[in-house]
Amino acid sequence: MAVKINKTNAARILDRNKVAYDLIPYEVDENDLSATHIVEQLGEDISCVFKTLVLKGDKTGHFVCVIPGDKTVDLKKAAKVSGNKNCDLILMKDLLATTGYIRGGCCPLGMKKEFPTFFHSTAPDLEYIYVSAGVRGLQIKTTPNDLIRVVGAQVADLICE
Repeated sequence: MAVKINKTNAARILDRNKVAYDLIPYEVDENDLSATHIVEQLGEDISCVFKTLVLKGDKTGHFVCVIPGDKTVDLKKAAKVSGNKNCDLILMKDLLATTGYIRGGCCPLGMKKEFPTFFHSTAPDLEYIYVSAGVRGLQIKTTPNDLIRVVGAQVADLICE
């Protein structure tokens, strides 16, 4: 018997925008919410599994960076592309109130508010990418250009070399 997967708000947004996607479940490990854990579950290359980070800039306020799961956001690059002098990741305790999502389930689609969003420059070159579907244990697999379009994101170099 197939497991029924409940659609998330992120999936419904893709439906409304007529974007093809797959919802891919994976086993959650509360002690390891890393993208590398998800990659092991999915059997995919880490370069196509992206994580969604929420930052706060000194001038523009909150913004979102979506980067490959094994990379680290370069705060100077992120500040520059977002129109800030400096920025930092928001505190984990503020994530739910700011976005409506919890750690390990943060998705660039369907946040409480629309924030400026930036995808790392490798995303458009990939055939498909994975991002959180908005809950732990579920990933969205879709084409990066469709996702970037629906989110209204910009593409930029965002990671530490």
